[in-house]
Amino acid sequence: MEDEQAVRIVIQTYFDSMSESSREKVCVAFHPSGKITGYLEDGLHEMTREEFADLVASLQPSPHESNQQLHAEVLWIDITGDTAVAKVKDEYLGMMFIDTLSFIKVEGSWSIYVKLFHVERSATAPQ
Repeated sequence: MEDEQAVRIVIQTYFDSMSESSREKVCVAFHPSGKITGYLEDGLHEMTREEFADLVASLQPSPHESNQQLHAEVLWIDITGDTAVAKVKDEYLGMMFIDTLSFIKVEGSWSIYVKLFHVERSATAPQ
C-alpha cells in the first residue's frame, strides 16, 4: 500500500474513534507510546494513548449515536522515509481543533506517535 494512503487510513481511524467514542480505534491509530498534548482554556494538557483512549470512550452516547456530524478534514500530509506529519482540522467536544499529527512507520505499519492540538475556536463561536 502506498504510504500516503496508509497514513490517510490511520487518520480516518482516528476521526472514527472520536465519532464512535471507540477506545479500540484510538489504540489502533496511536502508537503504544503515543502522546497527546495541547492547551485548553485551563492550561496545558498532556495524555498518554491510554488516557486519551479512556477520555474518548467516556463520551457516551457517542457523537455518531447522537446523530452529530463530526467535521473532520485533512489539511496536508508530508512523508519523509518512515516518518510523516499531517495537519488535520476536527470539531470535537464543542471545539474546533487544529491537530498536528506525527507518525512513525514500525514494521511496515503507520501509527500516530504525537498529537499536538490547538483549539482554533469554540465550535459555537462566530467564525
